[in-house]
Amino acid sequence: MPGVIDTDVPVLRPRSEAELVDAVVAAVSAGRTIEVVGGGALAGFGRPVDAACRLDVSGLTGIVSFEPEELVVTVRAGTPLDELERRLAVEAQCLAFEPPDLGPLLGAAPGRATVGGIVSAGFSGPRRFTAGAVRDHVLGARAVSGRGELFVCGGRVVKNVTGYDLPKLLVGSFGTLAVLSEVTLKVVPAPAETRTLLLAGLLPDAAVEVMTRALHTAAAVSGACHLPDDVRGPVMPGVAGIAAGSPLTALRLEGSPVSVNARLAMLRQLLPGAGHEVLDRDASVQFWRGVDDVAPFADGDRIVWRLSVPPARGGGVLQRALAGLRGARAFLDWAGGLVWLELGDAGDARAEAVRALAVANGGHATLVRASPALRRELIVFQPPGPVERRIVDGLKRQFDPLGVLNAGRMYAPQDRNPP
Repeated sequence: MPGVIDTDVPVLRPRSEAELVDAVVAAVSAGRTIEVVGGGALAGFGRPVDAACRLDVSGLTGIVSFEPEELVVTVRAGTPLDELERRLAVEAQCLAFEPPDLGPLLGAAPGRATVGGIVSAGFSGPRRFTAGAVRDHVLGARAVSGRGELFVCGGRVVKNVTGYDLPKLLVGSFGTLAVLSEVTLKVVPAPAETRTLLLAGLLPDAAVEVMTRALHTAAAVSGACHLPDDVRGPVMPGVAGIAAGSPLTALRLEGSPVSVNARLAMLRQLLPGAGHEVLDRDASVQFWRGVDDVAPFADGDRIVWRLSVPPARGGGVLQRALAGLRGARAFLDWAGGLVWLELGDAGDARAEAVRALAVANGGHATLVRASPALRRELIVFQPPGPVERRIVDGLKRQFDPLGVLNAGRMYAPQDRNPP
């Protein structure tokens, strides 16, 4: 399974930041490469790492400080995401970027996602087009570089403009630049009400047009997705009995009850009519959690790709993928800007065809779920071009000059230019 972790290498388990520094220094001094792991939710994501030892940071847990009135929280990197979200909920607050739990999609148990893993991966949920990405909510960090040096970047206030914005460099680096020990995040008030307007029967291009129209109204839509009929099935909570056998397009509204109800009424008048249904708060929360965690594809081990494209192109990309890739299933998030694609029997993951489809439509493709052998053989992440590669290589030399941290997790040495 994609999420299985090899246990044939020594494992270092620091319980404090000082022990983390000592562990990295010891490994660097001995010339040993390191695979950085946390809760194991993302063990099956990216290229397999062949390292001499494993650095397990799951012992670095706990909320260091939480200032609800300032909308700022600082947590250790190994803190389970569930633990942080429960603490924020006590103060009626949340993480605006809706971090997903992709553990089940990748063959791991649910609830194993950690704050450090989410930040290192840079995964954002359905609110991405309104709330921004993970990097927009990371205020500061403490981390250990591949030199074995502890460094502090950013701060614990929202208006922090001192020095270079190093925290943003660490987001999405998958532990190849530094090992996070602590992260400071901006939080937001949790919405008092959540409702979801469902429209049944729209084809992908029409669904993208409707989602685009909705986003250009005063309704302040905070989630927009499209699920073909073979995707929305029983695994998607809250919609099992609604327009069965028909594709669904979903628009989420959040805020105060009075505001949500007024905006919902406005949308129902503006958008085409038949098949309107409304999910209440509880059903909406469950539904969007399923979208966030890619629940339609979590049961199984078939190949899964993630395509990021301009939203207006999403419907066409979905239709061409389904027409050209036998046995494929797909759905749209981010109002068409994110295409989740599951393939049928595809021993080669149809990598050339999938990546060409994404690039031809102004986007890029990432191989999310595949066997370790395929992830080792294929290009997993879209390779940077020559200019971007020089920047990436320069950062790697500054943060990890010996290449000891998660070597090969993102790119193999030959993946230097786009195909």
